[in-house]
Amino acid sequence: MSISSDTAVNLVPSIATLDAAQWDACANPDPAKFNPFVSHAFLKALEDARTVGRNTGWLPRHLVVNDDAGSIAAAAPAYIKSHSQGEYVFDHGWADAYERAGGHYYPKLQIAVPFTPVPGPRLLVKPGEGAAASEQLLATAIAEVVRQGGLSSAHVTFLESAVAERLRDLGFLIRVGQQFHWQNDGYATFDDFLASLASRKRKAVRKERQTALAPGIEIEQLSGRDITEAHWDAMFKFYMDTGSRKWGRPYLNRTFFSLLGETMPDRCLLVLAKREGRYVAGALNLIGGDCLFGRYWGAIEHHPALHFELCYYQAIDYAIANELPRVEAGAQGEHKLARGYLPVETYSAHWIADPSLRRAVERFLTQEREAIAQMNADLTEMAPYRKDEA
Repeated sequence: MSISSDTAVNLVPSIATLDAAQWDACANPDPAKFNPFVSHAFLKALEDARTVGRNTGWLPRHLVVNDDAGSIAAAAPAYIKSHSQGEYVFDHGWADAYERAGGHYYPKLQIAVPFTPVPGPRLLVKPGEGAAASEQLLATAIAEVVRQGGLSSAHVTFLESAVAERLRDLGFLIRVGQQFHWQNDGYATFDDFLASLASRKRKAVRKERQTALAPGIEIEQLSGRDITEAHWDAMFKFYMDTGSRKWGRPYLNRTFFSLLGETMPDRCLLVLAKREGRYVAGALNLIGGDCLFGRYWGAIEHHPALHFELCYYQAIDYAIANELPRVEAGAQGEHKLARGYLPVETYSAHWIADPSLRRAVERFLTQEREAIAQMNADLTEMAPYRKDEA
């Protein structure tokens, strides 16, 4: 796809055809801020496992800018979508309204990590003198793909706030969402973290942890090559149980988990609960350069408070022990507040082709931003931390 006479942005149908080192030089140039979800290995695992592809409604069409030497100067993980599933920035209402008005909302362009509500880089740009120009070229290309492809819109979800502001200046509509993240205030131990909580909340957390382990539950933390296929078998069973109940159709398959373990073993952290020699629950986290990312959880036995222990408290334990600045525990969940996770804003950027739809969406987003800002302020006031700590 030509943007100008001397520069082109290519639409690439498979990340496997792109050099991994060149992609990662754009996606994760700073190891200290490594984001596993935009890495070549993670996105390739999704494609190799066929969790994305033509039959899934996630058709890969990655945007790639090459420099004069033919190397990747910038890229964006991009997909042509025929539905709005697996995105976690919900636009079903926009689609329904546009269809009722006689428009066609699908297909659309999605710049995202499939099935992954994790904030991070989406316009991946190799650092250097031409970085700003490359980012702007990608942004221009997004709008051009919509125009040339006859698409209704483009959606860049869970991107960084600074990039969202720059896209706003280029005509994108900005949407604000909400998640709950835990911040490591230099704690040396979990007890140090507890000491920062109000007395009543501190007692509640201690009781919750005791309750979770009371039925004779043992906890294992596994990473790297210590994770075997038997462990992945157990984790997939837990994932399927949660996915089948919560969403009706889990997005990932068993092959993906094996590929993840093969290609990114040192970025995987499994937290498994065992009772009477049998794994009964588990949580999968991915380890970033400055964050532990909670992803999937499930159980085949119900035990009170076990979800909180595996997904939240064990993650905090790991972050403290490994001096990670924060834990991101996934989408939604005001129940995380009482466990020390505070509300933060997330961002997405939207390019709407139809002027009438754009105006309607813009009005909606203005009202939504105001509501979320007020909600975050109210929730922060309810945080479990001691007032002198706050």
